[in-house]
Amino acid sequence: MNHALIAGVDEAGRGPLAGAVFASAVILDPDKPIEGLTDSKKLSPKRRETLAVIIKSQSLAWAVASADVAEIDTLNILQATMLAMQRAVQLLSLRPTLVLVDGNRAPQIPMAVQTIIKGDLTIAAISAASILAKTARDASVMQLHEIYPDYAFDQHKGYGTALHLERLRALGPCAAHRCSFAPVRDWVRP
Repeated sequence: MNHALIAGVDEAGRGPLAGAVFASAVILDPDKPIEGLTDSKKLSPKRRETLAVIIKSQSLAWAVASADVAEIDTLNILQATMLAMQRAVQLLSLRPTLVLVDGNRAPQIPMAVQTIIKGDLTIAAISAASILAKTARDASVMQLHEIYPDYAFDQHKGYGTALHLERLRALGPCAAHRCSFAPVRDWVRP
């Protein structure tokens, strides 16, 4: 498989109570290995940003896609994640011959797919996808903070922290919240 184009795919943002879920697909250039790739959660924000620039400039192809809050609430978070992954693979400028997906579930795509549990720790292309998905999601959350500063998205990134729950109790959900998620649905006003 000398000329195989292998894409790594990962997501970011399945657990938060607000914002879109993101996915990325990356085809690394075997002639340009990138030092320091690992699961995005194991990297500092600054290191993720630095690596994201390198990944984008040295990969053969990369793409980031998302599924928005309405899609999450309509489909459920798993199906919305699969949709974001499908979109990311479809957006690649090169068609991969094999897609390696972090985890134990794969999106329906018209090419060979293999799931790898903890692939973001062991497969460079999945690590790269993890980093691009995470940096895109973090940038999106900062945009949410600009629109809804009272919710402090810059501090909790949409996760169900004590601060976020306190703001939800005081303000109720905003348009960025996933109303199908507990505890957000408890505060949805009819």
